[in-house]
Amino acid sequence: MGKLMIIGCGGVASVAISKCCQNADVFEELVLASRTKSKCDALAEKLTKVSKTKIVTEAVNADHPDEVYELIKKHQVTAVLNLALPYQDLAIMDACLKAGVDYIDTANYEPEDLSDPAWAERYEKRCKELGFSAYFDYSWQWDYMDKFKEAGLTGLLGSGFDPGVTSVFVAYAKKHYFDTIKTIDILDCNGGDHGYPFATNFNPEINLREVSAPGSYMENGKWVEVPAMSIHREYDFEGVGKKDMYLLHHEEIEALGRNFPEVERIRFFMTFGQSYLTHMKCLENVGMLRTDAVDFEGNKIVPIQFLKALLPDPASLGPRTVGKTNIGCIFTGVKDGKEKTLYIYNVCDHQECYKEVGSQAISYTTGVPAMIGAMLVLTGKWKNPGVYTTDEFDPDPFMEALNQFGLPWKVEENPVLVP
Repeated sequence: MGKLMIIGCGGVASVAISKCCQNADVFEELVLASRTKSKCDALAEKLTKVSKTKIVTEAVNADHPDEVYELIKKHQVTAVLNLALPYQDLAIMDACLKAGVDYIDTANYEPEDLSDPAWAERYEKRCKELGFSAYFDYSWQWDYMDKFKEAGLTGLLGSGFDPGVTSVFVAYAKKHYFDTIKTIDILDCNGGDHGYPFATNFNPEINLREVSAPGSYMENGKWVEVPAMSIHREYDFEGVGKKDMYLLHHEEIEALGRNFPEVERIRFFMTFGQSYLTHMKCLENVGMLRTDAVDFEGNKIVPIQFLKALLPDPASLGPRTVGKTNIGCIFTGVKDGKEKTLYIYNVCDHQECYKEVGSQAISYTTGVPAMIGAMLVLTGKWKNPGVYTTDEFDPDPFMEALNQFGLPWKVEENPVLVP
């Protein structure tokens, strides 16, 4: 069907690669590329024993578009699935444009160096005009719309779980259940326990930046920003139980607000235990979440990168994590003139994920949708020149694939609403 290059070989990438190999009729050939080629080699050796998919491996520094471009041309791939860091999104998009291949990722662009003058100027302008101060937003990638259109290429942005599946849930709810959606609450609950005093379930640099930033939500088409962790709710999640959750800024709010302007309010909540919050606040207070370089005994180090080296590797959490995740969207709206409420969600078991692909559920719930997004682009079911988020395509084939490949979803009428 096609040849896919996957850039990155961390926890999420390992899941996506494993699921591609379960779907060998579509993914006949894979090119695995990472800064650490040995990780790709080890995974390829394991998977080629159980899959018909042909796998080759390469080393690449995805900060450099020319390196990515040379690999694309060398292997004549059909599309690139970017599972590297969000810092590298634009470099990889540039390489795809130059090579004439489609592009898929799971998280929107943010800069590695927040002191970059060009980025800082644009960031300050956006903060004033739009009213939210998160370091990540879609504008940098949306700027590629005309370039991808002119090249006849599809760029699929944010094909993870949130963003990704949650955005597909919105499109599915609008297509099948609502004439008008009034409110959307996206709930991300991780009831897993890994046994460490403190660890992050995905890349610490990205995770800790996201959680420590001010929260924000969209109301009547405008951003409302609040102090970090200042809006707290409790919710009783199927498979997990009652959990404390906090309002965060999250990228799918920006895309959904643009693509579904009828929605009056969009919020995102994530669950956290008190121990996690206490550790994070302490680290923030002593400067360990800083992203700028500091002098230490004559050397330049970035505190958050040093912290990342000290924390457990998220990819290592699988064998020791127990419990479940519950992630979904609660909707209010109108159907046939009547008020309606709905909850579409998935429950995923950490240990079941580990038994299948050697991963905890956080990587699994992101890696499976990444594979599905790539599959739909490769097969032409989601093919439209330009750059788009997952809510802008027909949701039905994606929803069918979730059931087929390990993330079955449920629909609950009249759920408990979040105040």
